[in-house]
Formats: sequence, C-alpha cells, structure tokens
Amino acid sequence: MSEDRKIIYLDNAATTRTSPKVVEEMLPFFSEYYGNPSSVYEFSNASKKAVAQARQVIADSLGAKPQEIYFTAGGSESDNWAIKAAAEAYQEKGRHIITSKIEHHAVLHTCQYLESRGFSVTYLDVDEQGVVKLEELKKAIRPDTILISIMFANNEIGTIQPVKEIAEIAREHGILFHTDAVQAYGHVPINVDAFGMDMLSASGHKINGPKGIGFLYIRTGVKIRSFVHGGAQERKRRAGTENVPGIAGLGKAAELAVNTMEERMKKETELRDYLMDRVMAEVPYTRVNGHRKNRLPNNCNFAFQFIEGESLLIMLDMAGICGSSGSACTSGSLDPSHVLLAIGLPHEIAHGSLRLTLSEENTKEEMDYVVGEIKRIVERLRAMSPLYEDFVKKGR
Repeated sequence: MSEDRKIIYLDNAATTRTSPKVVEEMLPFFSEYYGNPSSVYEFSNASKKAVAQARQVIADSLGAKPQEIYFTAGGSESDNWAIKAAAEAYQEKGRHIITSKIEHHAVLHTCQYLESRGFSVTYLDVDEQGVVKLEELKKAIRPDTILISIMFANNEIGTIQPVKEIAEIAREHGILFHTDAVQAYGHVPINVDAFGMDMLSASGHKINGPKGIGFLYIRTGVKIRSFVHGGAQERKRRAGTENVPGIAGLGKAAELAVNTMEERMKKETELRDYLMDRVMAEVPYTRVNGHRKNRLPNNCNFAFQFIEGESLLIMLDMAGICGSSGSACTSGSLDPSHVLLAIGLPHEIAHGSLRLTLSEENTKEEMDYVVGEIKRIVERLRAMSPLYEDFVKKGR
C-alpha cells in the first residue's frame, strides 16, 4: 500500500490510536520528571503526584476508592492476577471456579493452568447471542466455589453480559466476582458498587491510552495475594518500579474517555447500526454475531457464508480497510473462533467472520466505502467458491 493511501482503521478492539493529549501528558515523565516514585527526595515528587492523580481519576471513573486501584502491565496481567491470586488466597475454602466459554484467552488459559494445579473449573455455555445463561450459572455453583469470572463485554462479538445479575448471584452465595472489562471500560458506564464487582480488569490501549499499562480494581476487604514479588510498590501487592509515563497516560486516557463517553457512545452506536443495517440489507447470506442491540457501541461482527475470513481480510487490507476475523489466519489454528463456535455457528460459517470495531474518528462516508468494498469482495470470493456454486445449483 502506498504511503499516501488513506487507511480506514476499524480494529479498535485490538488496539486504539494513542491520543495526542495522552502522549503530551506522558512526555515529561520520560526525561524531565524521571524520578522513581518510591524515592524520598523532592525530585521524585512529580512522579509520585502523577501516579496518585492517575489513581484518583481511574477510581472516580468507577466509583471506587483510590486505594482499590492497582496498576499492572495490562489486561492480561490483571486477569491473571485476579484469578490466580484469588484461587491461592481462598483455596482453603474451596477449589472450584466458574467462567464462560467465550472469555478472552487471558482468562481461559489462566483457568486451564489452575486446572493443572488441581482446581476445578466450570465453563458455562452461552446462548446464540453470546449471553451467559443465569440459570446455568446458579446450577453450576457448588459449596466449594470460590470465584466467578465473567467478562463485562465480549471482545469479538461485543455482547454485554448481565454483570449486575451475575454479581448478585455471586454475593448471595458468598463467592468473589471478577469481570474482565478490558473492552468495556471507558466505552460504557461502569460503577463497581452499582454493578457489584469484587475485581475488575482494564487496559490502557483500548481507550486511546498507551500500551503496556492497565489496572486491576480490588474491592476493599477482598483477600488476594501479591502477584509480583520484590519491592513494596502498589501497597506491597505488585512489586516493580512504577511505569510513571504509562500511568500518567492511562490516567489522562481515562479522564478523556469519561468526559467524552456520552457523545462517543451516541456517535459510534449510530455508525455501528448504519454499517450493520447496510451490510445485512445488501449482502445476502450474512448474519450479525452477538446481541443486535445489547452490545458495545462500536462493535460489528458479521459471518458471511461461503467465504474464508482470511481472504476477506487480505482483500480488505488491499482496499485500505483494517479489520479482524475469528478465522484460522489470526491464530495459526485450524479452528475458527472459540467464541463463534460457542454461540452455535458451524465451522464453515464461523470461518467467514469479520469484526469491525469503530472509533469516534470514523465517518459515515467511510462506512459507505466499507460497505461497497465488502459487497465487491464477498461477491468475488463467492464466485470462486465451489460451495456457493453447489448452493446456487441446488436452487438455494
């Protein structure tokens, strides 16, 4: 692709562009105010103040207390910490954990690791829209259940889970509730008291912040072990010199996300629905994956019959459009997305998936171009598909 060719970036669930305001906030802490926040001399005060300010901003964004926010290297670390450390801390009470089949691999692989260490894990089914079945959750609870970990919103299909109801069920049974809110934080309103979470994971680079920084919210009173051992940073729970530039950037990104959330949600929802409506109306043998309305404002996920997602992505890239797929090309696996299989899609349809995740910077004109390219590419790929040819011959 030539350098002057316009790119339409529609993969914001993978990562976002770091806001210039965030970069500006970070820059002084690389070479001007570079003191270690743990040091006692006055030169470090600027670093200490930046960390404290970011912690306060993030706490305010969740209705939490500053001392309940712990900085990490990102969402995967936060998920690992919440699940592994809670399992260790509460194993005398029980060794059973409940999660869902559509979690991010940071949760699924952590649970599989704990299974190899003697813990028992129940992986809940979801319905065809990707929603956890609350009755199944209730049935899965055992006397030795110590943790329920269900994501706030799915990273592939955008479906928002009934987290408040899940938290209520957990509380009724005296079970900890952790939610992976990496895709939801900063995109939809979250209040940890109103929703009832005990732990919540989030990441900076999903909200126009820097990569390599995130946080874990841990409700006061939750017994949880340290995850990284060494120094006394993060109130002795997460050792290592603080990533001050990253923390400052995360704090600024959180501030901007909260201040613009209402306007962004409105714009992204309108663009999302416009894109989905046009694709569904103009590209036959297509379905929307995930809940049609109860989903993240910027998430579109389609399944196109008779095509391979890998070919679609490559041809969209040639047209200057960045998206992603749940097909094998993105994982090096022969299997399609575990999320799409969990909602009941057969392999051959799941392989033809396309996820487009918008930002407030996208426009209706871009959506018109994207729809036109999707129509052109899908038609071309189907023309080369023996499956589609057989389908047409059989009279559909």
